[in-house]
Amino acid sequence: MIAWSHHLIVTPILLPMMTAAILLFIDERNRTTKALVSLTATVLLLANALVLFLIESGPNSFDNVYLLGNWAAPFGVVLVIDGLSAMMLLLTAVLAIAALVFSMAKWHAVGAHFHTLFQLLLVGVNGALLTGDLFNLFVFFEVMLAASYGLLLHGTGTLRVKSGLHYIAVNLVAALFFLIGVSLVYGTAGTLNMADLALRMPEMEPDRLILMEAGAAVLGVAFLIKVGMWPLCFWLPTAYSAASAPVAGMFAILSKVGIYVILRLTMLLFGDGPSAGFGAEVLLLGGMATLVFGTIGVLASQALGRLAGYSVLVSSGTLLMVLGINDGVVSSGALLYLVSSTLTISAFFMLIELVERGQDAGANVLAVTMEAYGDGEEADMEDGEGTTMPGTMAILGICFAACGILLAGLPPLSGFIAKFAMLSAMMGTGSIGTTPDIAVWTLIVLVILSGVAALISMTRAGIRTFWGSIEGAVPRVLVVELVPVMLLLSITLGLTIKAGPAMTYMDTTIRTLSNPSAYIDAVRDAYVVQDQSPSDAKADGGSAP
Repeated sequence: MIAWSHHLIVTPILLPMMTAAILLFIDERNRTTKALVSLTATVLLLANALVLFLIESGPNSFDNVYLLGNWAAPFGVVLVIDGLSAMMLLLTAVLAIAALVFSMAKWHAVGAHFHTLFQLLLVGVNGALLTGDLFNLFVFFEVMLAASYGLLLHGTGTLRVKSGLHYIAVNLVAALFFLIGVSLVYGTAGTLNMADLALRMPEMEPDRLILMEAGAAVLGVAFLIKVGMWPLCFWLPTAYSAASAPVAGMFAILSKVGIYVILRLTMLLFGDGPSAGFGAEVLLLGGMATLVFGTIGVLASQALGRLAGYSVLVSSGTLLMVLGINDGVVSSGALLYLVSSTLTISAFFMLIELVERGQDAGANVLAVTMEAYGDGEEADMEDGEGTTMPGTMAILGICFAACGILLAGLPPLSGFIAKFAMLSAMMGTGSIGTTPDIAVWTLIVLVILSGVAALISMTRAGIRTFWGSIEGAVPRVLVVELVPVMLLLSITLGLTIKAGPAMTYMDTTIRTLSNPSAYIDAVRDAYVVQDQSPSDAKADGGSAP
């Protein structure tokens, strides 16, 4: 008999898939009905993800492999959940709730099939987090990308269409690399099941192992395009800044899905054996280049949207460097940084639209010109006379300051705790694995400089927006737009207060990933339900499982 909790593993895929199908049969003019159906399904998805997370983090774990079609691995499709995938599922559901609520103010009504595409995006993301074989990883990646194409183009504007077409072209190339890599792996190993691959790789002949590593390298290019590693990242800031606010907020998780896949495959396939450390130097050097490029972009950005886009690259570069180091203590802090930075960037994308709502399109450019050349006149102000900041601007200012503190990694919020955990681990070991001391200290300097750059840029943007605004207009902000931003920032505050349990969970997750045999054994020994004949059922007491 399979426990009811076991079926919760497949629910994060089935629930949004069924919801997307139902939404297609609801007339597009009934936007309120579609929004309620979509929101209800997403709330149920959040509850499902929370239950899975609590089960994985608690002492009472359960069978974490789901055999679709009741076919034993590696012949059938398997779904696997552990601490890492449960955490990512919960993070995705939280971002989905926030983005969906934010969109109900206006964005879900500016184009067709917003909620259907949104649910399909959740299908792709959740499937990529749960799948146990490379082919279905390709399938779910394509579902995710196809939905993201429509969501990025959702709305109007020449810039959005232009950026969307570039985004589609780049990701189609990534999909081609993905398919080529999967074909090379299958042709060499004869399987695409991740656990089965981990078993077969140590037994491969050297010439076949070279082809296998070539296929893995081609696969890595596809993932690194999605992550945004330099020089494959030039499309990302423009595309993310052109998307609507709720879509950009949801896109914050997409690059982290690429990080998740790289981490999963690196620890499972290249943790031990003849291919140990495969690609580590590329991740390390690429992460450093990405972090430098993102830091320069953050300093150079005058528009808040591009500032947020380059902040995504800073986050990706930091995580790629940690993957290249491949040290468990540093990786634990990196997981906390992944969660904190994703929540912050998602909240920041949505906050930007609220902040810029009271500004003209060229306000930032005009502000830079006035800083350089002066405005030509002094403001007259009598003694004791000042300007009172409206309540709306005060709340937006507090949220903006929180985003700045989190992006810069300043105390006391979770961004500081995550960076402190990473940097203290690097400093404490001096030389990590085969990485020379100079590389470790270079990473430390780059992470600190990226935080300083974020602080300078956010301070500069905050002064222009809240203290030196040319228009002085107060934006009209709805409650459903402000609550999601405050929710995401409140979660980062919760991570700060519960930093101890959070780091304990991250440590446990990294230790589990560092033991590939546990993953392999779970997939190989997954329980297959046996059919019972009526006579067998009668012998068992008249009930069949």
